[in-house]
Amino acid sequence: MFWRAGERAPEHPLPFDADRPAVAAARRDPARFEPLYRKYVAQVYSFAVYELRDRHAAEDATEQVFLQALAALPRFQERGEGEQSTFRVWLFQICRRVLSNERRRQSRRAETTLELAETLPAATDAAETVADRDTLLHAMRAIDRLPDDRRRALLLRFVEEMSTAEIAAILGRSEGAVRVLIHRALRSVAAQLVSERPGRRPHSAA
Repeated sequence: MFWRAGERAPEHPLPFDADRPAVAAARRDPARFEPLYRKYVAQVYSFAVYELRDRHAAEDATEQVFLQALAALPRFQERGEGEQSTFRVWLFQICRRVLSNERRRQSRRAETTLELAETLPAATDAAETVADRDTLLHAMRAIDRLPDDRRRALLLRFVEEMSTAEIAAILGRSEGAVRVLIHRALRSVAAQLVSERPGRRPHSAA
């Protein structure tokens, strides 16, 4: 059992959370938060880079996320089905709020294609690198045009490889709504990629 003696059992069973021992240790001693930081810093940072398109801003945002998580850790509560929350879900809920604030601050600054290209991994073959990077640039521009929840659902699913249940908890949506968000996001991105394909005639059917 994972509730305190004398308390009623939760209405819904708690989800399995491999981080439970580390969370308990960090609550007893904040200095023991480091294993949680090491485990998730790359995931939070990569999500921040995709969201902000600026590596320095992503580094600052990542630092804010973990500082806020450490400060709020005593208040973190696991919850069962319907309001599912593991440590990772809770951490990305904090991440979503931090990045939303940062995107609002960035809204006046224009992004350059070069800055975006620098965040993309390089390929070994030069010709393939050019083609792949061009495709990725078009895809990322299309993703960036999506409404916030569609964009985040897509990135959490395919970049962070989260389940629909985790994404639903992070975004505050139902799992069915998350599936719809991802489906519509994929359709929108695909439609934009087709419309921007080189050599495509403006009057051609989509």
